[in-house]
Amino acid sequence: MTLPPTVTERAYARLSEIGAARQGKALRIAVEGGGCSGFQYSITLDAPAEDDLVLEGAGERVVVDSVSLPFLQNATIDFTRELIGAKFVIDNPNATSSCGCGTSFSI
Repeated sequence: MTLPPTVTERAYARLSEIGAARQGKALRIAVEGGGCSGFQYSITLDAPAEDDLVLEGAGERVVVDSVSLPFLQNATIDFTRELIGAKFVIDNPNATSSCGCGTSFSI
């Protein structure tokens, strides 16, 4: 059984701050081939597609396409603010290693 990713309240709050739903957009999390470690995350604002898994909270949406979903099972999508900047982050228990950039990983 594939467990979908979870989205933190901080991530939904950030989407609300930037007005994603008001623009008809959702946060799209995708996994693509490439990067330093074999796979990389793509995080964009996009309109939901018909075959997307849609996660909803606080009036906002996060979408994951069906190809990326197995790579993100049981992952956590969060938003963090640090001295070097603010960004959406993914804690992926399926990743066996990752790059220092935080967007590239291997399974």
